[in-house]
Amino acid sequence: MRVWQVGLCLAWCAFAGWWAFGRGERIPLLAFVNLGFHELGHLVCYMVPFVGTVVTASAGSVLQCLVPFGLAVYFLGWRKDRLAAAACLAWAATNFQEASVYIADAPYEELQLIGGEHDWATVLGPEHLNRLQDAGSIASTVRGIGVVVLLVAVALCIVSLATAGSNPPRSRESEAVDERFRV
Repeated sequence: MRVWQVGLCLAWCAFAGWWAFGRGERIPLLAFVNLGFHELGHLVCYMVPFVGTVVTASAGSVLQCLVPFGLAVYFLGWRKDRLAAAACLAWAATNFQEASVYIADAPYEELQLIGGEHDWATVLGPEHLNRLQDAGSIASTVRGIGVVVLLVAVALCIVSLATAGSNPPRSRESEAVDERFRV
């Protein structure tokens, strides 16, 4: 791992944090990927007959946050790649921010949706959890989780920077494996 790679990852974390939390906006292009995972969460629940309305409605936001978080766990746990994990955690943080905006809008239903009912108005509404009055505090908690996830991403970059020059030399076996998979 090189210092420029760590710098690039730190720049991504800073950009993602500034755009999502500072500006309060969705990141262009990435918003469409997030929307795809959001809708996939609903679709998966529609196919399972015993899943209720609350789970189905919340599954979009949950999957939208869990996919990049799960990728971060994979990169950190199995691949031991802190920078890839940090990049995915920064992505996950932006999804927590997006979800918090959606949750906070539940009492008002003013966000422009692509169709259907407002997921969080359904979940928190009187026919289900009856907690619309708590939408703001729930949204603040979700946003706070996003900030913590972003800070963990930055911390992974800093740890990577601190250890960038101390990587052990590669073994001949790992170099042989790399040679087989080069294009």
